[in-house]
Amino acid sequence: MASRSHLVIGTRGSQLALWQAEWVKSQILRVAPDLEVSLTRIQTSGDKIQDVPLAKIGGKGLFVKEIEEALLNGSIDLAVHSMKDMPSVLPDGLQIVCVPEREDARDAFLGHKGVTLDQLPQGGKVGTSSLRRQSQLMYYRKDLQVEMLRGNLDTRLRKLQDGQFDAILLAGAGLKRLGWDHHVTEYLSVDICLPAIGQGALGLEGRTDDVFVRELVSQFEHPPTRVAVDAERAFLARLEGGCQVPIAGHATIHGETVVLEGLVASLDGQQYVRKSQSGMGKDAATIGIQLAEQLLENGAAPILQEIYGTA
Repeated sequence: MASRSHLVIGTRGSQLALWQAEWVKSQILRVAPDLEVSLTRIQTSGDKIQDVPLAKIGGKGLFVKEIEEALLNGSIDLAVHSMKDMPSVLPDGLQIVCVPEREDARDAFLGHKGVTLDQLPQGGKVGTSSLRRQSQLMYYRKDLQVEMLRGNLDTRLRKLQDGQFDAILLAGAGLKRLGWDHHVTEYLSVDICLPAIGQGALGLEGRTDDVFVRELVSQFEHPPTRVAVDAERAFLARLEGGCQVPIAGHATIHGETVVLEGLVASLDGQQYVRKSQSGMGKDAATIGIQLAEQLLENGAAPILQEIYGTA
């Protein structure tokens, strides 16, 4: 492996993103203690626009575009992303060079004064930034009032504590990483709220031709997580989905077998198609595509057509 003395990690500037980048830095220094590693904060379009639903401004790519540009122009050597923010297709010249072990993929329910989902009063007001969470919540509890909640974790928690919402939904992984899981009332079963594609997993992105970085970070690759995420991302890519569509997918690994569950729902949760597909881990991408085809054949196609037609 060609030697290099300095490596620059690019990251968003949020508290969670910085924690994730610092964690990656610590892993790199563990295997390459003589390497100088620095962080560069990059403000993305998704960070700048906080008062509009992601679905209306272009979806998940908004959280990675500027960081990927910095990778391509060489001003950073490695990007650390939440995998759920990653579009299913990457720019030419870039690749996911490492997928570390996944944190808890479930959604966390935070109730005002500790109320659970089933204890929420009729017409309770729930905040979320995710159409996926919104549609599944409305499928489970048609009486609830679900409203948009953007902003960083601090902002969202403050709005809950101020009583602006009866409850909010967040990714459990971020709360656990920051040590804020004491705020969680309950982790929602995947039967109630199927997670986002890649939720709980990190994606380390580098240049395809950068052998040094690829070999360095491959030392903390977690193969089962990579298999699960590959299946989920293939599923998303086949459905051509983004933040403007309530699509969920979650894979679990059982020995050499991968089981992938996926769903497509209407925005109001009243149309809801959920299926599963399993197979060998080596066929992860094929399983994702097969599951997508199965959903499309069983009612997902008109749901997607209607949403794409009105988005």
